[in-house]
This record gives sequence, structure tokens and C-alpha cells, in this order.
Amino acid sequence: TYTKMATVSLSFNIDSPRWDQSTFVGRLKHFLNITDPRTVLVPEEELDQAKALVEGCRAGLVPPGSSQEQLLYAKKLYDSAFHPDSGEKMNLIGRMSFQVPGGMAITGCMLQFYRTVPAVVFWQWVNQSFNAFVNYTNRNAASPISLRQIGVAYVTATGAALATAVGLNLYTKRAPPLLARWVPFAAVAAANCVNIPMMRQQEIINGITVTDENNNELGRSRRAAVKGIAQVVLSRITMAAPGMIILPIIMERLEKFTFMQRIRVLHGPLQVLLCGGFLLFMVPAACALFPQRCSLALADLEVELRDSIMAKHGDKVPYVYFNKGL
Repeated sequence: TYTKMATVSLSFNIDSPRWDQSTFVGRLKHFLNITDPRTVLVPEEELDQAKALVEGCRAGLVPPGSSQEQLLYAKKLYDSAFHPDSGEKMNLIGRMSFQVPGGMAITGCMLQFYRTVPAVVFWQWVNQSFNAFVNYTNRNAASPISLRQIGVAYVTATGAALATAVGLNLYTKRAPPLLARWVPFAAVAAANCVNIPMMRQQEIINGITVTDENNNELGRSRRAAVKGIAQVVLSRITMAAPGMIILPIIMERLEKFTFMQRIRVLHGPLQVLLCGGFLLFMVPAACALFPQRCSLALADLEVELRDSIMAKHGDKVPYVYFNKGL
């Protein structure tokens, strides 16, 4: 068990990234590790044990005989299931490790059932409900949001997705078939531009905590929040783009073959599986687009905050840092 702790001299810091987070490749390896969909099958008890081991290791205490591999695996489970700001266990649906199984099912259905308005409405609603869980779970935990604000964000984003999807669905009735297949992506992109800023509006209104490179708090910045949220929006759209743009082209060509016309009932499951293939790579790749620990030049901060930092630290803090969320 992890309850019996003993002081152990560790040759590494468990919180030090295993890969260089200043490079895209390093971040990609990091997110391939923590977005591994297999971690959603790990029992709650094992996740709690992993948290205890990580927190014990931070205090210089680990169970006797623990290997470095065990510590690294515990950190992988911890990073996949616990919020980086609060340390609280995240709901299963909102974890990035659930993006592949959850996203492949919903995206596959959106791409398959795009021809009728009721189907478009239903699957866009399901997708926005899923997105609301993900966005709320991965917000900057230092900026609380009320249930009313969550409700407004959810309704607004769902409305934007439905308006885009239904409007374009009707518009593309006379357009080439491929354009109609791209409508779900347009709706998802439009909704992301609304859903994420709305769900994280408190960060924009009140600012988020920024620190120096040694994690010493310097104040709260709205501009930092805007930068972080903009990067998250771009990452989410990038996450969905390859599957929702390339897969329709593949299906459009496959459906011209006679054998595909005979197995129409399997088109949906096939799209779900193909979406999973795209997301297996795109979830970590999109998360890795920008550093998790985002930076902002002192000159780009609000005047009051910049002056406050300059008064206390002079020119010793050229950049501030913050968690942008996912």
C-alpha cells in the first residue's frame, strides 16, 4: 500500500517533465502519455493510490522498494485524472484521456447522420453537452463559475452550433454532396468559438493568476486569460479538423463502390472507428500545439499590473506565466 511511507532519496523530481516542454515533439510525447485512452479503465482506487504516491514523493516519502517506473506510471495516472491546478479528481467524461472514446462515438455519428434536420439537431446537442463537460472540467480552477453562467454558456454554444448546422444544412441542399458532409465541422468550429470563452468567462472578467518563472504569484491578468483561451479554442478546432474534413472525402469516395452500397448499415460503425484513428493522434497533437504553461511578455500585460510588477521587481520579470487550461 501507499500508506506506509519511508524517506527515500530520489534522484529525480517527479514533477519535472520527462520531455522538453519547450518543443512541440516534447509536448506531443507528454500528451500521448497522459491522454492515453486506456487510463479511463483504471479503477478509482488505483487512481487514488497514484495520487497518494505522487503527493508522498513530492514530500520526499515513497513506499520502500518503489521503482522509478512505478513512480512515473503513478504520475501518468495522476496527470490523466487530476486537475493540474486544484489536484481534484476530474469527472471521467471531461478528462482528455476520454476524448478518444467519447469523441470518436459522437463525431462518427455527426458525420454519418447529417442529412436530416432532426438528426443534425440531436447530434449537435449531444456534442455540445459533451464539450460543456470537457470545457468545465479543464478550466483554470482558480476562476470559479456559477451554475447560472454554466447554463448560459451551454445554451449559447448549443444555439450557435445548431444555428450553424441547420442553416448550412439547408443551404447545401443544392450544393455538391461533399459540402453537406463538411457542415458538422463548420458547426463544431463555430460552437467552440462560443462555448469555450463562455464557459471560462470568469477568467476573462476577473483575470487569472500569473506568476514569475519560479511560480511566485504576481497578480491577476485578463489579457493572459484571453491568450490562454484563444489558444485552447484553436487547439480544439485543430483536434476535430482532420477527422471531420478528411474523413468525409474518404467516405464520399468509398460509397461509390458497389460493396459499400451493400453494407450501408456498417457505414456508421466504420466512421466511428476511423474517427477514433484520427483522434488517437490528434488529441495529443492538438493539446501539444501550445505550451501548457503559457507565457506573456510583461509589456503585453495591463498597465496597472505591469506597473505593480515593475515597482516590486524592476526589470527582473520580463515574462509572466500561467496555466492556459486544455
